Amino acid sequence: MCGITGWISYDHDLTARRPVLEAMTATMACRGPDAGGTWLAPHAALGHRRLAVIDPEGGAQPMAVEQDGRTLVVTTYSGEVYNYRELRAELAGLGHTFRTGSDTEVVLHAYLQWGEAFAGRLNGMYAFALWDPRTEQLLLVRDRMGIKPLFYRPTRDGVLFGSEPKAVHAHPDVRPAVDAEGLAELITFTKTPGHAVYKDLYEVRPGHLVRVDRTGVHSRCYWALEAREHTDDLDTTVARVRDLLDDIVARQLIADVPLCTLLSGGLDSSAITALAAGALAGQGRGPVRSFAVDFTGYTENFTPDDLRGTPDGPYAHALAAHVGADHRDIVLDTAALMDRSHRAAVLTARDLPNGFGDGDTSLYLLFKAVREQSTVALSGESADEVFGGYRWFHDPAAVGADTFPWIAAGLSGRFSGGDAVREALLDRTLLATLDLPGYERRRYREALAEVPYLDGDTGHQRRMREVSYLHLTRFVQILLDRKDRASMAVGLEVRVPFCDHRLVEYVFNTPWAMKTFDGREKSLLRAAVRDVLPDAVADRVKSPYPSTQDPGYTEALRAELRELAADRTAPVRPLLDAGALAEATADGARQAIRPGAELALGLDAWLRTTGTTLEL
Repeated sequence: MCGITGWISYDHDLTARRPVLEAMTATMACRGPDAGGTWLAPHAALGHRRLAVIDPEGGAQPMAVEQDGRTLVVTTYSGEVYNYRELRAELAGLGHTFRTGSDTEVVLHAYLQWGEAFAGRLNGMYAFALWDPRTEQLLLVRDRMGIKPLFYRPTRDGVLFGSEPKAVHAHPDVRPAVDAEGLAELITFTKTPGHAVYKDLYEVRPGHLVRVDRTGVHSRCYWALEAREHTDDLDTTVARVRDLLDDIVARQLIADVPLCTLLSGGLDSSAITALAAGALAGQGRGPVRSFAVDFTGYTENFTPDDLRGTPDGPYAHALAAHVGADHRDIVLDTAALMDRSHRAAVLTARDLPNGFGDGDTSLYLLFKAVREQSTVALSGESADEVFGGYRWFHDPAAVGADTFPWIAAGLSGRFSGGDAVREALLDRTLLATLDLPGYERRRYREALAEVPYLDGDTGHQRRMREVSYLHLTRFVQILLDRKDRASMAVGLEVRVPFCDHRLVEYVFNTPWAMKTFDGREKSLLRAAVRDVLPDAVADRVKSPYPSTQDPGYTEALRAELRELAADRTAPVRPLLDAGALAEATADGARQAIRPGAELALGLDAWLRTTGTTLEL
């Protein structure tokens, strides 16, 4: 997978700045534990850390194409292009020759053949930089769905960029700062495309490329969701979904390193695991290896709530037995979730204290254990956004609300196992300054203005197209970034088959009535894969990623809050409401505090360790 970084400066000679480039590159070592490299020219410096997945021997980076002793193009590349074999064959037919078996080299030659139009030919998850010495232009390119992150910071004479903010922040001229808008973006459950929270830092938007030249920084969209008429009947639609999934999973099983699946026992991960098991068996590569996260005593003491009606364990085991998977549960306890070194690792991975509380820590620990046996994992992430799986898709109040449906459904606290709001402990004057409801409204209006429609989209169909678009361009970004950071923190590549743009485009344009033809969530997916699943798994009601129900976890949070309350020098104290903090930490206090406590503690650790200043 890899981590990338670099520096373009048109007014300075960067060949003398190797130590700076090496420092920026070193911050990406977790993303690329296998090797590292740098490439410098007078106005371009590229750094790379490699996680070897395809062609481990020949895929070293940065990689260049040379002709007659001069460099035509060089790249620092992160990701996988799943159709690289077809592209390689096409390019070879056009006269290109290759010296490695890597997809990186195919990307370089695709650029030389088709120029900027090459991005539209790639199928995969990727974020990379291409420097063309002939024109002295840099291209930053990000995949259509934003699976792989890529950040940049314009400078007076060029740009700094990296897979994660920490790479840019390692430059000696950069001091990380967050203003009021950035803090609102961090606290609210929104994800604004291109917004990176940090002041003067931006994300390359999904489906965009950014060109940097002597005239400045220019962004261009090469892919976006479009409204197209759906002419297939139901049976044809179900068959098409299955054909796409078969092809997608087969492509994403290509790897020269050990591979596995992440299996929760839900419909999404079970479908991927079952299809992978069949494909691997057909290739003589089985059985499929699978992993699930669990908590000590979780299944035995499980209490249903309005988000999670059943524990994952029994369903994951049923699917594993059904397909003959080599399955392992990663069982965590409260001590592991509260371990400060684990939470510090999560904060370092994410660069921000914005997440899902114990869900982030457990995901990191799951991936750390998986990495001991596999380098690549296939995930069921994003099926809910594609097929309409979340409960609020089917809640008239949430669908009809004049805001993001997940916010209307109160997700910000409940997803992380609590029933309180995340901002419960924040200072009331600060909240008035940030105006979080107003920020959410503004971002919601911006998102709605982008939605493509057909002339026939009216009533409920029109609204559900909007809801689908909001999830595919906003909500999914929250989860993809979370998964990428937690996995790459331990050098694990996680692939997300449901983000294949062909599937996303097709299902986005399928009428909502067809997506719910059996009166349930994810009707099309269930129908497309039922034949490879046990009935209990196929019929299981959606249950989100698990969160510990151990009451000891909440009390451990409260104990840490008491330490924070006693520390008058804590950097987060000016952001907190003294009365709310006292009430939450009082002897005998029993109110729900999890989301608020996790945010307060996370903000404090972030301000202590990153050197970030708040400009409010």
